[in-house]
Amino acid sequence: MNTDLGLWKMDGRHEGGHDEYGMGLCRERICMTSHAESRVVPYSADRMYAIVADVERYPEFVPWTVSLRVLRREILGKQEILTAETVVGFRALRERYKSRVVLDPNARTIDVTQTEGVFRELENHWRFTPEGAGCRVDFSIRFEFKSKMLTAVAGSAFGLVVTQMTRAFEERARKLSEKTL
Repeated sequence: MNTDLGLWKMDGRHEGGHDEYGMGLCRERICMTSHAESRVVPYSADRMYAIVADVERYPEFVPWTVSLRVLRREILGKQEILTAETVVGFRALRERYKSRVVLDPNARTIDVTQTEGVFRELENHWRFTPEGAGCRVDFSIRFEFKSKMLTAVAGSAFGLVVTQMTRAFEERARKLSEKTL
């Protein structure tokens, strides 16, 4: 299912099928959810890449990110590899996970995979491509919770959560751009 929210083009998929909202249905044990968005924004690819790559600032502006700390940094060729521990939460619910974040400033790509935590699988990918005076931001996420309870609780709000999170990055770019004027 493709929907258009403003200029964001979204594709919400669930490997077990789709419900009427495009968020998906589970069949048997398969509850992998995936989502992709693409948007042209009025900020440079380098600025957008820098904002998304600055993971330690996420608690300041990314909804539901309670804390994030980088446990390890290493340089591998032209890439920087981070091991990050993130705590996400909503109301009384708090979950912690560790991820491997691959930052490639030359390609303007960011790839994240969970290494430990609440997900059976989690990966997300960011791509920033210059386009006109701005850039195209492509974002995709794919995940499956280990817990059926978390799947039931978080799954119903998934579309809203992802949309608010991706829009938070654009809002951050807007605020940072205003400061430099």
